[in-house]
Amino acid sequence: MRDPLAEPSDLIRSVSRALRVLESVGRAPRGLTVKQIARRCELTVATTYHLVRTLAYEGYVIRREDGTYIVGLEIADRYRELVSAFRGPPAVGEALRRAAVDSGYSHYLGRFVGGRIAVTAAADGARSPFMDDLSPGFDEGGHATALGKALLATLTADQRARYLRDYGMRPFTPATLTTAEALEADLAAGERRGMQLEMGQFRQGVACAAVTVIADRDMERRLVLACSLPAAEMLTSARVVRAKLTAAARNVAEALSSGGDAATA
Repeated sequence: MRDPLAEPSDLIRSVSRALRVLESVGRAPRGLTVKQIARRCELTVATTYHLVRTLAYEGYVIRREDGTYIVGLEIADRYRELVSAFRGPPAVGEALRRAAVDSGYSHYLGRFVGGRIAVTAAADGARSPFMDDLSPGFDEGGHATALGKALLATLTADQRARYLRDYGMRPFTPATLTTAEALEADLAAGERRGMQLEMGQFRQGVACAAVTVIADRDMERRLVLACSLPAAEMLTSARVVRAKLTAAARNVAEALSSGGDAATA
């Protein structure tokens, strides 16, 4: 969500409009006509036509035979670049994959990106339920995922309150914590446990645990590692999960220290 009060004085309107067009097309997998795009973006048809033609020329949208537009392959290239930049040195990705193979659980790295909690890398494990949401770039549900809780726990109470006020506490499942008071108690329990935890709060039947990899004074350099598994397994294996997750976090930290600046993780 764009903050109109934060709009730069030198904003280039044509670039802003082109991005709005691209976002609208991206939200419509069945495609949109130029008139539909213009209506959704509150632009004139003539302006939209010029923007769409430019985006098509650059490969960011594709015109289909029925006259509708969908996102182009250049988007996939930018996404791959985003994933690579988020993950950091190759050794970090290898440490993440090794943790997923050794435990059988899917593992995720997360940090603050532009002030928001985001998944920055992921490795699928054979024993974990498939979580298509938790892919690099996902930046919702900070209050409902263990990864998000581990990062929220690094903030002061005032900072957490501002974060929750800005991004809300959407109920993903009936078990999702939707009040700041409940979340504060949950985070405190996680601190005592040495591992942030959620069971069925983001996805029913699925549990997630997370520990800190890097605790830095700079908010955007803080890094956490999480894993997801069937909730039933968490009930019987929490201590084992914590031990394995802590060991994997050390491996990721070592990979970062040997492979480059943590800020690129």
